[in-house]
Amino acid sequence: MLDAIKAEAVAVGATECCGLLLSTNGSGRIDALRRAENIAAAPESCFEIDPQALVAAYRAQRSGGPTIVGHYHSHPGGDPIPSQADAAQAEARGEIWLICTGDGNHAAAWIAHGTGSVHNVFDPAKMIVD
Repeated sequence: MLDAIKAEAVAVGATECCGLLLSTNGSGRIDALRRAENIAAAPESCFEIDPQALVAAYRAQRSGGPTIVGHYHSHPGGDPIPSQADAAQAEARGEIWLICTGDGNHAAAWIAHGTGSVHNVFDPAKMIVD
């Protein structure tokens, strides 16, 4: 799945890709992705997940489908570190933010909980890829 996110980041180029991170077994382990359209007014510097994709994912979750545990996006010209714009968007309820560089070479996971070491919102999360 990480390879799929990296490939998507490379494919969209100068704009931020985005999507949802899902867990199908309730463990919080990310075992599925749902790509979403970035509908932000300035997709080269921020992202906004298409509300239709988000509503569909929440409906599926309420019906016993996969649980949304976070989302991913890319930083086309930057590092995989949450930006000020990311911090302003974060709901800080313990969700995972996976950020990938635009060239697909680096990715990092973060937990948004509102008291973090990065922008007072995010802390690094250990990412285990198997």
